[in-house]
Amino acid sequence: MKLFLQGCILIASFFAVWIGLRQMDWVSILHIKEISQSTEEKLGDLYWDIYHKIEEEETSKSIIGPVDSLLNHIAEANGIDVKTIKLHVIKKDQVNAFALPDHHLVLFTDLILDCENEAELCGVMAHELAHMEKGHIMKKLVKEIGLSMLIAMTSGKGSPETIQYAVRILSSTAYDRTLESEADMTAVDYLVKANIDPEPFADFLFRMSAREGDLPMQISWISTHPDSEERAKAIIEHLKDINFEKKTVLDSTQWISLKENLKNE
Repeated sequence: MKLFLQGCILIASFFAVWIGLRQMDWVSILHIKEISQSTEEKLGDLYWDIYHKIEEEETSKSIIGPVDSLLNHIAEANGIDVKTIKLHVIKKDQVNAFALPDHHLVLFTDLILDCENEAELCGVMAHELAHMEKGHIMKKLVKEIGLSMLIAMTSGKGSPETIQYAVRILSSTAYDRTLESEADMTAVDYLVKANIDPEPFADFLFRMSAREGDLPMQISWISTHPDSEERAKAIIEHLKDINFEKKTVLDSTQWISLKENLKNE
């Protein structure tokens, strides 16, 4: 009996320590933030160099201009240096958007087309900006790939397969729920400060949730941003006690022209 009790205590102690270690913020403890500041730029260039070679980037000013105006408006209203953000619109028939290290923001043309108004698009961009500003991208890479491998990549020692795997992680796999929720709430705050209504972003999430299972290859944002319905409800709840003036950034003609130009590409 004594041995049995000692064994139970040992097992309980092991799980207590294991749970405690899982809850610790190792990114902060190991000073990964400082390390990432010196490596993130190299990783961003490395990943983007790989990605843009396999995808076609939109260069038309009639498309990039309006999207850039929306992005700049959000960034400036929230004290984010717009010069650090690298906007890329990719010609692709998938509803998707994601961020790469060093403030590379990637939007697919079909995502823009799928947005019913500028506020929905602003919500998606604000969400990805939040991932950037909160350091979520490096946290995800460190968790999935490991710090030593990331550093090896920046010194030219990473294999092409590992680099491509890292790009796939950021473009086609989800963040954990804690980071996703933080990005949502931060995005709402960004939009409110920019006088952009966050409710359409919730509408976008509701619509994505309703379409889950339909066209799974085309609706990539569903698989990379799960629990869309619950997240939309959380946004609506968060907005209940917030009052602000709602404004549009583009006029109706500019938004319609953007959508038409994309359809004609």
